[in-house]
Amino acid sequence: MTFANFRWYVVQSQPNAENKAVAHLMRQGFTTYLPRYLKRRQHARRIDIVPAPLFPRYFFVAIDITVQRWRSVYSTIGVTQLICNGDVPAAVPDEVVTTLKAREDAVGFIRLEPRPFRLGEKIRIVEGVLADCLGLYDGMTDRDRVTILLDLLGRKVRVLVDAEAVAAA
Repeated sequence: MTFANFRWYVVQSQPNAENKAVAHLMRQGFTTYLPRYLKRRQHARRIDIVPAPLFPRYFFVAIDITVQRWRSVYSTIGVTQLICNGDVPAAVPDEVVTTLKAREDAVGFIRLEPRPFRLGEKIRIVEGVLADCLGLYDGMTDRDRVTILLDLLGRKVRVLVDAEAVAAA
């Protein structure tokens, strides 16, 4: 970007329209940053690894508000709003974007922390109704919930528990 005073701002997109909004903003001459990660998606006995936004419906745009016509962001296809404090866009500290970009791999995806457990590893539920039950780690959902296979009533039962409610056995 050739502007001297650009800062990063947050844009909220329409549902599932992050890529569309980014493309239209780039056509208008804005620099954008949509942090993405590789998401594990399971559907109909098939597991896919697909790119997904790290912050669904949100991404960053670099704007020099003294030079650029930043209000055009509001009327861009795919954009819901530019996050503002009153009538002025709310700037994000540069370190936020720099830190996210530093966590990207060679392909441009954010590297998420490795899962604390391996598939099939024994874990213990430490709180809730099923406290002190032992089970096998079966995966993790997008909402920080752990899937555990418990041996209840003589058969394996899949249970979802908050990630904070489990520990190594």
